[in-house]
Amino acid sequence: MNTNTTNGSPHSTTTVRWNDRRLDPVCSKSGCLVSLLIRNLASLRLGVRFSGRCLLTAGLLVASGGAYAAGDSGSSDSAVIARVGESEVKLEEIRSAIESLDAREQSALARDPSLLNQTVRTLLMRRVVLKEALAKHWDQEPAVATLIQRARDNTVVESYLQSVSKPPESYPSETELQAAYETRKTQLLVPRQFRVAQIFVALPKNADKAATEKAQNKLETLKKSLHQPAADFAAIAKGESEEPESAARGGEIGWLTESQIQPEVRSQVGSLTKNSVSEPIRLEDGWHVLKVVDIKEAYTPTLEEIHSALAQQLRTEKTQANSQAYLAKLLQQTPVAINELALSKVLGKNEK
Repeated sequence: MNTNTTNGSPHSTTTVRWNDRRLDPVCSKSGCLVSLLIRNLASLRLGVRFSGRCLLTAGLLVASGGAYAAGDSGSSDSAVIARVGESEVKLEEIRSAIESLDAREQSALARDPSLLNQTVRTLLMRRVVLKEALAKHWDQEPAVATLIQRARDNTVVESYLQSVSKPPESYPSETELQAAYETRKTQLLVPRQFRVAQIFVALPKNADKAATEKAQNKLETLKKSLHQPAADFAAIAKGESEEPESAARGGEIGWLTESQIQPEVRSQVGSLTKNSVSEPIRLEDGWHVLKVVDIKEAYTPTLEEIHSALAQQLRTEKTQANSQAYLAKLLQQTPVAINELALSKVLGKNEK
């Protein structure tokens, strides 16, 4: 079972399936054009967004980009974090870069400080490459100059659009937060959660007779051990489970909501009580014996618990609404006219 969770619990091999709910706004013809403009602007962001470690590195590189060609700013050597040749990375550059990261990226850095070392190395190597490229006037190559100009234009447009769309610091007020909380209560419901552990016996669907018999014999032995009065599930999982990551944690997979558990397992887990153990469950990869270590019933968090997250969500929504309104206003002032016949030739539709 291959599992991915977002609550910081360890990854194991239990499949997690998310429900993808996408909301598409109903809009007028001009409104849809506004939405299209916003999507196009978003697709032209300077730099590439990555996930996991790469996301953190990319964020730091963009934030520190202005310093690449600046060289030594005159700081003392005590402020130099690293050096390669004549290129240096200084303490204040890293601090500034970290402060520019969003909460998710800063959280990733806090969990894994080795990311910082990795980022500094990347900064140094990029500076070395940049120095060589500039020495060869690579930035003056026509194609590169075009990309630089395009990136500059995109940065100006995005930062300006952000500035005119940003809601006032006073938004949302406590009254607006309370109203939003009441309106969204049903959406805020946290479903029932299960803290699950497993013992895994590998047996692929196409296993031969010998492998099947071996797995069945091991499974029978496990069942007898687990039915002993003083059976220690965690100890048995550590010694017998064939999924190394969860076995090292005494079989622990972590907290999962019902929607995160694949259908073949959900019904059985949902019927278990705290500290109870399931019968072996046959999946594509083998047999899984599950224990429900703990259960959290469904609940709706209080406004105090989600105050900051809800406020940030409202600010994001307000910014998006302001962007749409601003672009709609621009479209009214300067209507767009497109020669569809000429445009079709761009893709060679009318070429013989």
